[in-house]
Amino acid sequence: MAQAANAAPNEIDVRTLVPMHRHQKIFELVDQLAPGGKFVLVNDHDPKPLYYQLEAEHPQQFSWTYLERGPEVWRVEIGRLSKAA
Repeated sequence: MAQAANAAPNEIDVRTLVPMHRHQKIFELVDQLAPGGKFVLVNDHDPKPLYYQLEAEHPQQFSWTYLERGPEVWRVEIGRLSKAA
């Protein structure tokens, strides 16, 4: 997931994945984030249940910022907080 210094944050578009595999892929990416790291999740529905799951498993370790809220595409920036080393 390397990126150029002036490029937008990394994006992962899970709309092409089988729905039952989406959370697994997203959690793999979350687990790989270094403190201060982030990526943009692109989805075909509001991923709010993912937020609750992420918060339950990693309380107060991540940021969650909506960049786009449908109706066809949702984009959410997920980041690992620097204090969550």
